[in-house]
Amino acid sequence: MDRRDPLAHLRDRFRLPEGLIYLCGHSLGPPPRTVGARAGQVISGEWEADLVAAWNRHDWVELPRRIGRRIAPLLGAGEDEVIAADSVSVNLFKLLGALLLRTPDRRAVLVEEGNFPTDLYMAQGLARLLEESGATLRLTAPEDFESSLGPDVAVATVSHVDFRTGRMLDMGALTSAARAEGVPLVWDLSHSAGAVHLRLNEDEVEFAVGCGYKYLNSGPGAPGFLYVARRVQDTLESPLTGWMGHASPFDFETRYRPAPGMRRFLAGTPPILSMAALDEGLRTFEGVDMAAVRRKSVELGDLFLRLAGERLAQFGVVPASPADARRRGSQVSLRHPDGYALMQALIARDVVGDFRGPDLMRFGLAPFYVRYADVRDAVEALRLALVNEEHRQARFRQQKLVP
Repeated sequence: MDRRDPLAHLRDRFRLPEGLIYLCGHSLGPPPRTVGARAGQVISGEWEADLVAAWNRHDWVELPRRIGRRIAPLLGAGEDEVIAADSVSVNLFKLLGALLLRTPDRRAVLVEEGNFPTDLYMAQGLARLLEESGATLRLTAPEDFESSLGPDVAVATVSHVDFRTGRMLDMGALTSAARAEGVPLVWDLSHSAGAVHLRLNEDEVEFAVGCGYKYLNSGPGAPGFLYVARRVQDTLESPLTGWMGHASPFDFETRYRPAPGMRRFLAGTPPILSMAALDEGLRTFEGVDMAAVRRKSVELGDLFLRLAGERLAQFGVVPASPADARRRGSQVSLRHPDGYALMQALIARDVVGDFRGPDLMRFGLAPFYVRYADVRDAVEALRLALVNEEHRQARFRQQKLVP
């Protein structure tokens, strides 16, 4: 399978320790080989050489929009519909706030209770901030999300791929259902952008956010991005009206006027060093067909689940991810009562995944650098750890701050 893999050459675009099987790209992608040189160029060749003049000489001020144009094809979006800025949390607050303020007759913010915690926390904070105007937060079970899209809901948000199990929602169907109820839906693409073949325009998605440090391989805490469909961009005003979102930021006017298009969703000065790393991470996608990426993602996931069923079931390991690849992102999760200790034992065997309580072992299957043999060897390493009862060792049961 590795010999016939049309994406095998992409592994050479990254720096990965020799002998390590890295299945944690769903949490933090590895560094591109070129990112060190790019960072050095920005520091020495631009910042050090030109100081403040670098904003013009190297067009730093336009970096958020240039990066947005690189991200857009990965999302199935137009070049003028994406901009890089801030974090997922901040960008989600911007969109939820803008949409809540746009509909004074609807005051509920709908969130799936199993959503990624930062999405839930930001929605809670927004509702608290606007509670005097009647804003409320409504939590719903995943199976009840669609039926909860009622006439009092101002905005809803949901993750495309569930961070725990890898369950993937039908983006087109849920977007259509929300639109039928008059509810704008904000998608969190953090666990799908760069690994799943997205078609935001085709699915008529209007709003989305995502991060740069997972499958986009842009470094810890890399800037996130926003997507807003062209047709509705100028109908919204961000609640975070920072100077970079002003129509004429260097006129230093007293009164805020939103910039046209996606630039209105900027807030503060862009972090140029982090933006450069994000830009370099996106270069690894040059010449890559996202449909081919998705095909390999599906094959890796199917192989992982098949081998896990054959070799691990006798030890009480249970799949937590959908068997149907159409309902699964680029991640496989397995359940075991001693999942934390087992993951630490695996890491000691140079197989890196991660753990989410109470019992989930997560394995990210980034098609750019994960090989089919890596999947086989990871399952075998887990089998051996179970056979040898390595998870019972005290050193693997000591809880770390980052599990």
